Amino acid sequence: MSTSAPQGHTWTQRVKKEDEEEDPLDQLISRSGCAASHFAVQECMAQHQDWRQCQPQVQAFKDCMSEQQSRRREELQRRKEQASAHH
Repeated sequence: MSTSAPQGHTWTQRVKKEDEEEDPLDQLISRSGCAASHFAVQECMAQHQDWRQCQPQVQAFKDCMSEQQSRRREELQRRKEQASAHH
């Protein structure tokens, strides 16, 4: 009888190959300025393999992305207002 854990995600870091395109999600996270907190979530998941033990990292990443989305919305609104003022 085997006592191995059920198979789930394999939370290991992939090494990018030279000819491999960067994943669009990774590009988005890099541009957001939240890559460090995303990496912290990945590291925690690789170590613990249980998202419940990574809640501080998950919350920090969520807060960072929410802040980034808010800044992006404000910037788009500002651009929209500037564009309509010039017409």
